[in-house]
Order: sequence, then C-alpha cells, then structure tokens
Amino acid sequence: MSINLSSSTIPVGHSDQSTSKRKIDRSSDSLPSNSDDGSEKTYNTSLLHCMLAGGFGGMVGDSLMHSLDTVKTRQQGASHISKYSSTIPAYLTILKEEGFRKGLYSGYSAAMLGSFPSAAIFFLTYETTKRICIDEFGFNETLTYLGGGFLGDFVSSIFYVPSEVLKTRLQLQGRYNNPHFDSGYNYTSLFDAINKIIRQEGWQALFFGYKATLVRDLPFSALQFAFYEEFRRWAFDLSEKNSERENLNVLSELVTGAAAGGLAGIITTPLDVIKTRMQTQNTSANTGQILTSNSILKSLNFVYKSQGLVGLFSGVGPRFVWTSIQSSVMLLLYQVTLKTLETGEISFDGLA
Repeated sequence: MSINLSSSTIPVGHSDQSTSKRKIDRSSDSLPSNSDDGSEKTYNTSLLHCMLAGGFGGMVGDSLMHSLDTVKTRQQGASHISKYSSTIPAYLTILKEEGFRKGLYSGYSAAMLGSFPSAAIFFLTYETTKRICIDEFGFNETLTYLGGGFLGDFVSSIFYVPSEVLKTRLQLQGRYNNPHFDSGYNYTSLFDAINKIIRQEGWQALFFGYKATLVRDLPFSALQFAFYEEFRRWAFDLSEKNSERENLNVLSELVTGAAAGGLAGIITTPLDVIKTRMQTQNTSANTGQILTSNSILKSLNFVYKSQGLVGLFSGVGPRFVWTSIQSSVMLLLYQVTLKTLETGEISFDGLA
C-alpha cells in the first residue's frame, strides 16, 4: 500500500479561524497539545475525517493507476516473457490481447477490497502516533513522521497483504482461460480465487510474501517521508513562501508528492520484485525461475545472479510512474477531502 501522506506536513485550507477552528479535549477524537509559546494548540481535522479522506484518496489513486500496476506485475512475475519487457509495448499488448477490463484491470476488485480500509487504518494510526508523540511527549518531528509511517503500514498490513496476494495473482493471470499467457492460475472471479486459495492452499496462503511486503513498504514509507519533507522545503524556498502561514500552489504540491513517491519507488523496486515473485510464483507453470528461499537477502542474491540488475529492477518503469502519480493524486485528494469534510465546501482556494 504505502500511503504516506500526513496532514501535519500538508497544509489544509480552512475558512475563518473564528468559525472553523475548534479546541480538542481528551474526550474527543483528537489530542490536545501546547505549542512552544505556551498557547493551547488547536486542530482543524478530526481523526475520523483523516480516516475518510485517506481512504478515499487511496482508493481513487489506486484506481487510476491500476493498469500500470498490472503491467509492472507482469514484468516482475513473468520477466522471461519478452512481450512484457518494455512498459508501453507491454501495456498495448495486454490491451490488445486481453482487453481493458479483463486484462489491464484484472485484479481490480481485489485491489479495492483492501484499498479503502487499509488507507483509513493507516491514517488513523499515523495521526494518532503523531499527535501523541509530538504534542504529548515532544518527540522529534522527523523521527515521529518516520515512526508513524512505519507503524501505520504495519497495522494496516492485515488488510492490504491478503488483498495484495489476490490482486497480483489475478493481474498475472489476466482474463479467465487466457490463451495468450499461462500464469498457472485460472480463477473465474475474485470470490473463486479466495475459495480456491483457502481450500487448496490454506488461509495462510493469503499472507504469502507478508514479510517481503513489509520489507518493501516500510523502507518506502521512510524514504518517501524524508524526500517529501526535503522537496517541500525546497519548494517553499523557491516560491519564497512562509511554510508556517502559507500554502504551496497545487502544481507545487503535485510535483513534490510525485518526486518523493517516484524516487522512493525506484529505490525499493528490487524489494518489490521479490515480493511479487513470492506471492505469484507457481511451480506448475512456466513463469520463470522459482525462488527457493523465504530469505529476502538470499532471494535478492538469487535474482541478481540469475538475471543481474535487469532482473532486480524489472518493472521499474511502471512502478516509477505508478508511485509518482498515485502519490501526487493521493496528496491532493487528501487535502481537498479534509477541507470539504471540515467546511462542507469543495474548493481548491486554500491550495492556490
């Protein structure tokens, strides 16, 4: 999943403070704190609104980029198939052979099964961690953002890992009775996939690659936060705006979010390759070399020795595009949704 956007670092536009701000007490869903000058700190957003905004943004972002994620899954899970080696030709090949809905958007229902709840739980965990650590105990903000991202991913993984297993298998399979590629899987639907996996492999199979998924997503979260904070600081410097009192414009927010997500996505691609192969490999089909160890390091070494850097970075193109656009879309929708929930008005004015 790796949804790493924080309302603490993303300014949200609000109406006049006298009508929109509200003090938070310990009985509410947000936590109080004191600012450095001793004045009481107020929050404009509730934890419930953060959950709803995060869930909505994550769901829309995942929906928009699902077709590229399918291409990335084919490149990583069937790296020996030449027609999937290049991103654009692979995209067009899948579209021509299997169609849009059953080809490029195969596994979409599985993705949506975990998208909203995992994003919502992530934001609940992240915001709670941030408000307690920074406002109650005065912890370092950067370390808190990183720790909150790590913890948020870990807690939400109970939702998105099973969804990821189902999604990647259905993406690798493509259409039912696919005559163009034999993945070793042939599910008629999402529910058929769930039923067959549990009946034939046990419910534990829904958590295949759990460790690999966390090993991929936790570093991604840390890197994305670090890059985003730094890129955003540069954007404020270049625009000569005060980060405490002013907002970046929409374009700047989109660019900084995309750059942070894209760069973090590139760096963690080898871990994504291992995660995808662990969750999709099938000894009954000709889907390339099989990983024989559950060790992440041994698997990385195996892929490097057998396929070199090309194998470790298979799917890096669509992964870069996917993480870039998903991150920027998520960022913008999170801000707009939070503002809408608080003010009741849909507007980009606070972001201009």
